[in-house]
Amino acid sequence: MQCIYLKHIYSHLPLLLPIIAFESSLQPEFVHPMDEVQGKKDYVDPPPAPLLDMEELKSWSFHRAVLAEFVATLLFLYVLVATVIGHQRQPACQGVGPLGIAWAVGGMIFVLVYCTAGISGGHINPAVTLGLFVARKVSLVRAVAYMVAQCLGAIFGAGLAKSVMKHYYNTLGGATNIVVAGNSKGAALGAEIIGTFVLVYTVFSATDPKRNARDSHVPVLAPLPIGFAVFVVHLATIPITGTGINPARSLAVMAAAYHQYVLRAEAMKALKSFRSNSTS
Repeated sequence: MQCIYLKHIYSHLPLLLPIIAFESSLQPEFVHPMDEVQGKKDYVDPPPAPLLDMEELKSWSFHRAVLAEFVATLLFLYVLVATVIGHQRQPACQGVGPLGIAWAVGGMIFVLVYCTAGISGGHINPAVTLGLFVARKVSLVRAVAYMVAQCLGAIFGAGLAKSVMKHYYNTLGGATNIVVAGNSKGAALGAEIIGTFVLVYTVFSATDPKRNARDSHVPVLAPLPIGFAVFVVHLATIPITGTGINPARSLAVMAAAYHQYVLRAEAMKALKSFRSNSTS
């Protein structure tokens, strides 16, 4: 019986084939997701920023972003200098140590990038701003304005820390970068270059549009790897240079030291000369 049934089907198969072919042509063609990704981008590259965009100077968002960079760098320098001085004023093996300093700096960067990313991009570092400008992520006008705001904010932050703990700041040096004994200047320079590269590379990777498109959680977590990169770099370079990796940070403590040791010394010297001339 089964053989008769199969023979009946085979005899009508030539008639069924055109119907099957027609119905299959009505079905949508299946496209594998990877084939679609390979044929078409699943992300959009932002257009390169113009070299000179003077129209930015007329927008409130631009000035708000510059102010955000100023305030963020000011707070960063205050926390950094206060943490370093707090460690140095403690007896040996009783302060927070390099690990605590690294945690404080990395955690503060995480907080500040999270707070300012939606306003200014959360640069807080002229090296990061310069890298983004070279990659045409920001215009020349914005890059220069950010760098000036960052340097001024760092100087004000170091000055704020100095005013709060003036005695310890003057006696302990105020977190000035130095080449630690046992390391050459070439090694110190190499450590700073590598540390700055790690930070800027992490910033570019965390803000890559490809990652933002394929991993929806990446934009939310972007401040975390940036702060962790700062933490790791501080652990590696504190024993060598005290860790700079931020030109605004190094400039601020250097400016404070210049004010303390050079300008004050010249003022005292001039005052003594004036007094000696008056008595004579």
